[in-house]
Amino acid sequence: MAVANFTLAVDRRFKKDGEQSADFIQCVAFGKLGEHVEKYYRKGLKVAITGHIQTGSYVNKEGKKTYTTKVAAEELEFAESKATAQKTETGQGENADQQSNSDGFEPLASDDELPFT
Repeated sequence: MAVANFTLAVDRRFKKDGEQSADFIQCVAFGKLGEHVEKYYRKGLKVAITGHIQTGSYVNKEGKKTYTTKVAAEELEFAESKATAQKTETGQGENADQQSNSDGFEPLASDDELPFT
């Protein structure tokens, strides 16, 4: 069975001392979902995850018991368009979108050009 272990960075809603911070959440996906993660997901990609908390423990090299907490993924999906992901990957980022049009829609020239009535 395929197992994909990955870390999900989640930006915190509020900034501390004016700086953005994030939580790094350990996740695991099994079987076909694990294969899908390995094939299509990469660092920086925005994703939506549904799953449950999975806790465990093990004895580390020093003989101390260490506790773990992970999200066991049940569903994963892309949370951004492929075009947005490619812009982020090439370094164009959100500023490129804001320069052309902030909401992604193009304004109509007039009501006469509507494709329906």
